[in-house]
Amino acid sequence: MFTGLTIVFLGGDARQIEVIRKCAELDANVRIVGFDQLEEPPGGVTLETLTTGLLASADVIVLPVVGSDEKGSVPVHFSKDPIILLEEHFAAMPKDVMIYTGMAKEFLRRHTAKYGLQLFELLDRDDVAIYNSIPTAEGALMMAIQNTDITIHGSNCVVLGLGRTGFTLARNLQSLGAVVKTGVRRHDHFARAVEMGWKPFMTTDLADQASDIDLIFNTIPTMIVTAQIIAQMPRQAVIIDLASAPGGTDFRYAEKRGVKALLAPGLPGIVAPKTAGIIMANCICQSIMEQKIRGDVQ
Repeated sequence: MFTGLTIVFLGGDARQIEVIRKCAELDANVRIVGFDQLEEPPGGVTLETLTTGLLASADVIVLPVVGSDEKGSVPVHFSKDPIILLEEHFAAMPKDVMIYTGMAKEFLRRHTAKYGLQLFELLDRDDVAIYNSIPTAEGALMMAIQNTDITIHGSNCVVLGLGRTGFTLARNLQSLGAVVKTGVRRHDHFARAVEMGWKPFMTTDLADQASDIDLIFNTIPTMIVTAQIIAQMPRQAVIIDLASAPGGTDFRYAEKRGVKALLAPGLPGIVAPKTAGIIMANCICQSIMEQKIRGDVQ
C-alpha cells in the first residue's frame, strides 16, 4: 500500500490514466496537473496547478512516457494549459523524490543530475520493453494490412533489428504465414533467427535483400533504409519504421521515388493505450514498492 505517499502526475495521455488509477487504488495521495479536461477523474484524486509548493510536497513525480522536450515542455492531452518545467521547479523538489518517465531527453537528465534527483527511465527496463513489444507488433501489423493490397500470408517481410520489438514482430509475422527475413547486427541474433526458422542476414547486406521486399519493418534508430536501399526496392513495397523519431529511413527519397514509408513510433499508446498504461502502472508501482523496502521512500 502507498498510504501516506504523495504522488504528483504532470501531464500525459490516456496511458497515464491507468497509472493514476492504480496509484489511487493503492491509497496514495494522488495529485494531478494537466488533466482539467478529463471527463471523469479517478476517485480520490486531486486536480492541481503546477507550483513549487506542489512539487516540494511530492514523494514521487510521474511524467509522461516522453518526459519533456528540450525546453522543459511536458506533453498534455487533457488540458489547454501548457506545463513547462523551469529551474525553480527542480530546485523545489525534495532530494529524495523519485521521478519517473518513459525516456528522458537531455533537458530532463541535465536538470535532475544538477539537483541530485533520482530519475527512472522505464523504457530502459527489459521487462517494460518486452511487454510494450506486444502492442507495438500488433500496431505494426495493423498498419501493414491497412497500407497494402496483399495478405501478410505469403508476403516477403524484412524485420531490421532483432531486439525486443523485432523479435516479437518477426514471430507474429511468421505465425501469419509470412516469409520472414531478419536483418541483424550480432552473430547471436543470427543464430537465434536460424533457430526460429527465419532467414537472417547481416544488416550490411541489406542491399542484397531489397529487390523482392513486400514489407520492411525497421526497429533500428539509425539511418539504415537509405536512398540506395530504397532505389532497389519495388515501388509497391511499404516501409514501416518503428524506431524512435526521426527513425532509420530516408523518408524524403522514399517519397520522391513513390515508395510508401511510414514513421510509427509510440504505437503502444496509440493502438492500445489501456494495455500500455497498465504496463507502465505495474512497473512504476513495483519500483516504488522496491524503493520503499530499501528505505528510500518513507
